[in-house]
Amino acid sequence: MRKMSDAVKLIGTFTCPIVHRMEVALRLKGIPYEFIEEDLGNKSELLLKHNPIHKKCWGPTWVALWAAEGEGKEAAAREAKAKANLALLEGQLGGKRFFGGDRVGFLDLVTSGFAHWLGVYEEMGGTRLLAEDEHPALWRWAREYTADATVRHCLPDREALLAAMATSKERFVSAATAMEMARK
Repeated sequence: MRKMSDAVKLIGTFTCPIVHRMEVALRLKGIPYEFIEEDLGNKSELLLKHNPIHKKCWGPTWVALWAAEGEGKEAAAREAKAKANLALLEGQLGGKRFFGGDRVGFLDLVTSGFAHWLGVYEEMGGTRLLAEDEHPALWRWAREYTADATVRHCLPDREALLAAMATSKERFVSAATAMEMARK
């Protein structure tokens, strides 16, 4: 049985928005944790022990962002669905600071990738995915989210994210191309 004084071990990379979600949730709940930075090119025994099924860490967002051009109907369908989802999120915010009101909550954590990582993905992919004039409430929310003291403490440096992701871009483009070819 875990002692209450034992810190939770959060294993991940600073580039991962999912790890960010977990870190913010732990901080918001006041749960002590130890962040263990993982090298995904040389996975530790600790990671493999606690991720025994897949033994892989993957970024599906990257694959979608840097997929090979010419996907036609599939790309258009994904874009239409994304726009509908963004409109839904925009409507849920209304005039509120966060999705649940005045404090960061569950839906804020779920959508946190918009707040910090989206701009990095846009810069890496050379494309604009979310326009402020089309989604002003989401832009306002993103500024509020990243300005929150608890969240700000957990956000990785933008320049460090860009540098870390730049080294992997080609690998993700290759993987996306291979996945596309396998579907045909």
